Amino acid sequence: MKFDAELVGKIGSMALIDKQDNMIDYTRVARLSRELRPGWIWVTSGATEIGRLDYMMRSGKELPDCEESKTDYSAQGQAILMQTYRQYIDSRYSVRQILVEHHHFNDPVKCEHIKKLLLRCKEQGAIPIINYNDAVSESENRRLELAALAKSQAEVHECIDNDETASLVACLVHARILLILTSVDGIYTDQSDPSTLIREISGKDAYELVENIENYKKYCEGASRKGANGAKAKLEYIKQAAAQGTTVYIANAKYPIRSILSGETECTTVRIR
Repeated sequence: MKFDAELVGKIGSMALIDKQDNMIDYTRVARLSRELRPGWIWVTSGATEIGRLDYMMRSGKELPDCEESKTDYSAQGQAILMQTYRQYIDSRYSVRQILVEHHHFNDPVKCEHIKKLLLRCKEQGAIPIINYNDAVSESENRRLELAALAKSQAEVHECIDNDETASLVACLVHARILLILTSVDGIYTDQSDPSTLIREISGKDAYELVENIENYKKYCEGASRKGANGAKAKLEYIKQAAAQGTTVYIANAKYPIRSILSGETECTTVRIR
């Protein structure tokens, strides 16, 4: 099977944060960044939470708990997030920030434009860093736009969750690997019991694989933080990518990428046999 990109990776907000010190986990970001290379596409969460922590450090207080504050935090955190990646990614490589919104993945022309942009990065020795553009996306307006789109097309993508964004990007560039990094080792049948880690979900073809993913979704409840969609949503989002032949790894961000891909660490792998 021919793939146009080697890897699409995604890291979640909580996997980027040192919870004890309420700041970016610089050691983790440095380790992951040093592994990134041209041909890989990186989807990152974290701008809003990093912006919140930075604002609190500078002002000694939080903004009100509302939609506008999320926008303000995101605008503040984006600069810090990209500065941090640029600091640790190999200096031989260019780094390109790509901010996306839902309408980019609901329009074939815009999809093609993004695909060409991403695939050019490998040729030009660049690493694209993708995030949802929270700073200019207002939730009520987004809901109205999505509702209007749903009347004219069968499938509509919201992309507010970066797990969905990463899976859509993997489909767009037909990636060989989709790596979803989280704060746990993978998908469990019982979140409170580490021994119930699901090490592989597979099928002899796309139809059987999707059926098996649906069966495992019934075990998945809860999320790592307020506003997150959790393991069930991850399995839903990665279905299309897995069905096209992309091998999906859902793994803990504490492990090196090379260790996950080589099978040295525990994780959940989703693939067609």
